[in-house]
Amino acid sequence: MSTSTGARGSERICFFPSVSLSWVESLNGHRFRWAKPGGYTLRTGCVRVQNLFVLAFVCLISLEGRAQAPPQKPAAKPPVVRAPEAVPAPTSKHYPILIIAHGTDPFWSLRLGMKGPERLDRGGYPPMVLEPGEITHEESGSSWTYKAKDVATGANVAVKLTREPCSDNLSETKYTFGVVVDHAQVGSLKGCGLSSPDKFPEFRKKNQLDQDDDTSDKDKDKDKDKDKDKDKKTVLDPITNFHSPTAVAYLDAAGRVMISRGEVRKAVASSGTEPALSHDGKMLLYTRSDSKTGPERSIVLYEADTGRTRDFAGNNVRQAFWSPDDSKVAFLKFDGKIWQVWTAPASAPETAALLFPQNIDALDGWASPNSVLATDLENAYWLSDDKPPVTVPLKEIYGDTFQIMSSDTIRVCPVNPDLLLVSAYYAHTPAGAPTDSMGLNATFFLYEVRSRRRVVLGPLTEFARAAEWSRDGLQIFYTAGASGKTPSGTNRIFWDGSGEKRYSGGSYLVVGK
Repeated sequence: MSTSTGARGSERICFFPSVSLSWVESLNGHRFRWAKPGGYTLRTGCVRVQNLFVLAFVCLISLEGRAQAPPQKPAAKPPVVRAPEAVPAPTSKHYPILIIAHGTDPFWSLRLGMKGPERLDRGGYPPMVLEPGEITHEESGSSWTYKAKDVATGANVAVKLTREPCSDNLSETKYTFGVVVDHAQVGSLKGCGLSSPDKFPEFRKKNQLDQDDDTSDKDKDKDKDKDKDKDKKTVLDPITNFHSPTAVAYLDAAGRVMISRGEVRKAVASSGTEPALSHDGKMLLYTRSDSKTGPERSIVLYEADTGRTRDFAGNNVRQAFWSPDDSKVAFLKFDGKIWQVWTAPASAPETAALLFPQNIDALDGWASPNSVLATDLENAYWLSDDKPPVTVPLKEIYGDTFQIMSSDTIRVCPVNPDLLLVSAYYAHTPAGAPTDSMGLNATFFLYEVRSRRRVVLGPLTEFARAAEWSRDGLQIFYTAGASGKTPSGTNRIFWDGSGEKRYSGGSYLVVGK
């Protein structure tokens, strides 16, 4: 921009670059005349000189702004906002573990381990090992169902666990779960549960709760190696509260009747069968054969304290058993046609009386203080002098696995009359099992009368017969070895199938005390 004095002294001529004319036209509302000398636009009626500096500054700013301003783009359309899609509520696959549950009607307890139910205990019965299965949960997230199998029988088991306050009505313990156990054979059991991780060996070992301070790292590594495969480890607790017998009777290898009290052993007779020792271990009954060619037999009583022997009953009798309080004796007597059940006071055997007139093939002992158990080849009978007989088909007890023979024995558990110990022959000999001269294998099993649950206890590696209970009901003594083929001996095993070992020589051992 430039200025000069025109013909009229009061006018000033202003030269502006044409690029800014449109802006200058309206500056401060002044009027201009236009001229174009030398590429400039000329106009008179310009502003005063003092305003030229302001005008020049504004022009420069305008030119610079026009040069730097980028071309404007069309306004972008606002983004389309879509409604969010519905997201399903998260579900948890976790489930409670390390739970101890129990009930009081009847008494029972359940161990629910890392993978699910692993053991069920009931009062008066051996513990039941379970194989955990599928676990499901309800949508509420407060209830779970654990499937399992009874390892011994294959029966289905379902455990329903519900997170809710629960009381056992016996203690002030506040339980956090309600528990229902449904066993296909045993039935339904209801109770309460509580998280108890410290009662599970796998938890204690992983958290080193049982490690001694002086345990070496090498020993700890060994323990970890042993725990890698939990499925191969038993869930049974060792039985330590059993009482070893202090008085027993048995037959030695020569067939002599022997009695053992403490460390003292004595031969009672040079021959005999079917020994029965009183609960105090002081009196022994056994069967003596009175004829080498005929069936004539007598029952003999031996008094351990005095060493005296006398006939208790004669004229074709056998299989004597002491009552639980040793006040009575039950036995079989032959009337010339059939064998019948008789009982007599221990102190007055001459007053013996007939208890059951029907034919019986075997007497199996006392089932209670007032009843005895006897069998023929079809049924088992619970007999008493004040009630009608209770009959259970032997086929129901034996199933298809075992065959019924008159030489079988059935013994009632001394702590639970519902639990039977049965010695019998397999209907089909298991592969690899030892056999007698007829190619048969014998074993023993437990049978629960009410639930009809059957569990084989005899090892497949043994020819096992004549199984008997200990007085505490935790141990079973049986004769191991096939007659005429292998030497006989007496083994012991716990009622849960653990702890098998050789107990003594001899056979047909019975426990007194």
